[in-house]
Amino acid sequence: MDINIPGVIIGIVAFICSFMAIGAVGFRFVVLRGEAAAEPAIAGRAARRAAIYGLIGYVVTSLMYVAFDLAPAAQKKGISLLSVVTSETQTTVETICVVLGVIGFLLAVSRIGAGWLLAAIGTIGEPLASLLSGWNRAINPIHVLAGGLWIGTLFILLMAGFTTVRRSGMDAVRRGELAANMVHRFSPLALWAFALLAFTGVNTAWRHLKVLSNLWSTPYGYTLIAKLCVVLVVVALGAWNWRKQRPLLGTESAAAVLRRSATAELIAATVVLAITSVLVSLPSPK
Repeated sequence: MDINIPGVIIGIVAFICSFMAIGAVGFRFVVLRGEAAAEPAIAGRAARRAAIYGLIGYVVTSLMYVAFDLAPAAQKKGISLLSVVTSETQTTVETICVVLGVIGFLLAVSRIGAGWLLAAIGTIGEPLASLLSGWNRAINPIHVLAGGLWIGTLFILLMAGFTTVRRSGMDAVRRGELAANMVHRFSPLALWAFALLAFTGVNTAWRHLKVLSNLWSTPYGYTLIAKLCVVLVVVALGAWNWRKQRPLLGTESAAAVLRRSATAELIAATVVLAITSVLVSLPSPK
């Protein structure tokens, strides 16, 4: 089984950066929804941290979009980048979303409220633009969007939300309450994102496998089995956090325990992304 190592590395970076950008938007509009009114200072600092992560992720994914999508298309057709952008409606919409997303995150880092709306339009609009070319071309981008809303938001919750609360000057009881509120608002988003992730994942796997026997008789199938095994670990950790750890929240010590188990969930999810990068580099079974 020949594996394109540079392609796999590029794939991992693309997934992680996409998740950072999508997760920043999910964190700002779902997790911080209540804190913006209750604790505006805390919400402001957490939002800015999220915007920084989102900006880094989105700039990297935008550069990769130009380098690996637009530039090769322009070179192949012997036309300019602008001509490629305007050649198809989907490409035009995607490029507009990319520009809006970068501008939005830049404004959000500068604490300009309208920036978050632009960042959301760009980050979510770009994968949804694939629907202009039909469901088959939109499955993978929507799959990544769902993963970003789950795992990406969890990452930003830990790195921007919990970090900001932990470093605040409030008493331990209030810090525990704020951490609990954030997790309670994140949980419904994670459940809906997981449902969409599972639906698009099964759909994509079946389209590539074509027949069930390819699951245990081809390199693509072996890799998919490995991915599914690690996905089960991620799901188990997520279920543990939701059913066992979340109800105990309310104190700073409980938040610290959840932070450790959520970190394990993120590590397992990173392994899934690595295997997925290998998977997409393999040819579909014939």
